[in-house]
Parts: sequence; C-alpha cells; structure tokens
Amino acid sequence: MLDRLRPHLSTTALALLIFYFAANGFTGEGGLLRANQRSATLTAKTRELARLTAQRHDLEVRAQLLRDESLSADLLEERARSVLGFADPRDYVIRLNP
Repeated sequence: MLDRLRPHLSTTALALLIFYFAANGFTGEGGLLRANQRSATLTAKTRELARLTAQRHDLEVRAQLLRDESLSADLLEERARSVLGFADPRDYVIRLNP
C-alpha cells in the first residue's frame, strides 16, 4: 500500500505547503484580512504622533523662554511658584487633595 502512495507523497507535501502559505497570506500578521486593523492602528499612531509633536514643540518653546538669552519673567515666575509652592497675595488658591 505504501508503494502505491509514494508517487503522490511529493505532490501532497507541495499542496500542503501551498495551502499553508495561502492561509497565512490571508489571516497572518500582514495578511489581506488584517488590512482594516492595520489602517486603524496607523490612524491611531498618526494621531499620537501629531499630539507628541505638538507637545514637543510646546516644551521646546518653554525651554527657549527659560534660557539666559531670552528669559521670560512671566514663565520664570510661574515655574518658581510651582516648584516652591508660593502664591501671590492677589491669587486665588484652590487646594486639591492628592
């Protein structure tokens, strides 16, 4: 019986290999059926990149204003009050419990 199946063994192995790669092409990590998920991930990452780029730009501007060449008195006062915990007598202070 094994002698009768021997000629078809290579064809069967090749067919199984083709089936494996075809199934992986449809449902695998980069498969055709995962295109919507990749698009949603790309959209989310693009939004996150835009948010982080804006945050970085804001931090760069604030750092530039704290340098000796272009010191901003308002920003320096804001940072000093925040770090030291002081408030101007004319300020309204609302305390929040952590």
